[in-house]
Amino acid sequence: MPVAVEPTSAPRTARRRQAPRPAAGRKPAGRAHGLWPYALIAPAIGGMLYLLVYPLVRAVLISFQDFRLRQLISGNAEFVGLRNYRTLLADPRFWEVVRRTFLFMAINVVLIMVIATLVALMVERLRRVGRTVVLCSLVLAWAMPVVAATTVFQWLFHSEFGIVNWALTSIGLDSFERYPWFANGTAAFAILVTLIVWQSVPFAAITLYSALTTVPLELYESARLDGAGAGRIFRSVTFPMLRPIFLLVFSLEVIWTFKAFVQIWVMTRGGPGDATTILPVYAVQSALSSQRYDLGSAASMITVVLMSGVLVLYFRQMFRQEDETR
Repeated sequence: MPVAVEPTSAPRTARRRQAPRPAAGRKPAGRAHGLWPYALIAPAIGGMLYLLVYPLVRAVLISFQDFRLRQLISGNAEFVGLRNYRTLLADPRFWEVVRRTFLFMAINVVLIMVIATLVALMVERLRRVGRTVVLCSLVLAWAMPVVAATTVFQWLFHSEFGIVNWALTSIGLDSFERYPWFANGTAAFAILVTLIVWQSVPFAAITLYSALTTVPLELYESARLDGAGAGRIFRSVTFPMLRPIFLLVFSLEVIWTFKAFVQIWVMTRGGPGDATTILPVYAVQSALSSQRYDLGSAASMITVVLMSGVLVLYFRQMFRQEDETR
C-alpha cells in the first residue's frame, strides 16, 4: 500500500532578518538615550569641579608664585619655582608645627578609636531603652555645630565664670580659682583634644555599632563554648570581621583631625604662643597675618602631601596584614 509522503518542512536554519535601516534624516534613538544620563549628572560634576578641583589647582599655582597683597590686587604674580617651599623647609618654626601636628593627630585618633569602640560595644549590650537613649545622645552631640560646641567649651573653661573652675574650687582645689586655662599651653592643648574627641566619637561609635550588628551571633557563641574571654573574642572574632570598617573610620578620623582648624581658630588662634598651632592654622597665619599667600598655599600643599602619606602607609600596612592572614 503506497504511503503518503508529507511535504517537506521549511529548513531549520532560517535566514537572519536584517535590522531595518533608519529612515534618512533620523538618528538612532539609542544614542540619545545613552547621552541623557550624562546630561543629567553634568551640572553636579561641573559644580564639583568648580568648588573642589579649581581651588586645589589655584592653590598649587599660588604656591609656585610670588603672591602677596600687591599681587592679589593687581593679579600680576611672578613664578618663583620652589622658592616658597625652600623657605618653609628652612624655617625651624615650620618643623615644630609639623611635629605638633602629628602629635595632635595621634592623640586624637587613638582616643577617638578607643572610646568609640568601647561605646559601640557598650551600646550593643544594652537593652532597647538604654540603647535608644545612648544613640540619641550621640546623634545630638554629633549634630551640634562646630562653632557652637567650641563656644560652649570656651565658657566651660572660662577663668572667671567657667563651671570647671567653680566645680574644682567647690571640692577644695583653691588653686583653680580663676585659673586661666587658655593662657597655659598644655592646658589649652588638652582642652582642644577633649573638644575634638567629644565631637568625633559619636560618628565613629555609631558607625562601629552599625557594623557590630552584622557579626553573626553564632561566632560569639562558638568562641564562648571554646572558653574565649571578652578580649579574646574581640581580637579573634570582632576585629577581623570589622577590619574594613575600622580602616574606614580610622582614615576618616585621620583626615578630620589632621585638618582641624575651626576649633583651634575660634578658641585660641593657635596660642598661647604656638602651643596649639598645627599646619592648617600655620597656613592661615602665614596668609592673613603676614600677607604671604604664597607661603600659606605652600603650607597647605605640604599638609595635603603629609596627610596622604600617612594614609598610604597605613593602607599598605593593613593590606599587608590581610595578605599574611589569608
